[in-house]
Amino acid sequence: MPQVVAERFIDIDPETAFALSQTTGAFRLRWDPFIHAQGFLDGAAKAGKGVRTRTRSRMGLLMVSEYVSYLPPKNVGMKMVQGPWFFEQFGGGWRFTPAKGGTKAVWKYTFSCRPAWLRWVAEPVGAWLLGREIERRMTAFARACQNPVLVAEFKALE
Repeated sequence: MPQVVAERFIDIDPETAFALSQTTGAFRLRWDPFIHAQGFLDGAAKAGKGVRTRTRSRMGLLMVSEYVSYLPPKNVGMKMVQGPWFFEQFGGGWRFTPAKGGTKAVWKYTFSCRPAWLRWVAEPVGAWLLGREIERRMTAFARACQNPVLVAEFKALE
């Protein structure tokens, strides 16, 4: 299965980086260029293993995902439960580790496309598109983490 990866050094602690990456609602829209709307499902009020979310991208794509791991402040993993017809499988993982007085953030998406007979062309195109998207998101996230006003506003929400 194809995989795309983005990583950055962020000059804040892993706890803050992890928590900021998991924001939802209006605050998430302030830094995440991918998401148009996102919310918890099944009455959940916060993230955790087994919790499902519904996300609509700014391109209009809809995906229901489930947290398969949630270990603050180290990592989070999700898998697609329902999503765009062209994904047979989709999963993502975000990892945060202490590094040089800050945090090394590594985000990965793994996917497979359908129909199977078209994978030879769909997956390289998908890797290119998702590679661009994960880089855009990581760049926006790193900028948000470096913005003292945004980080202060975030900490005031906690």
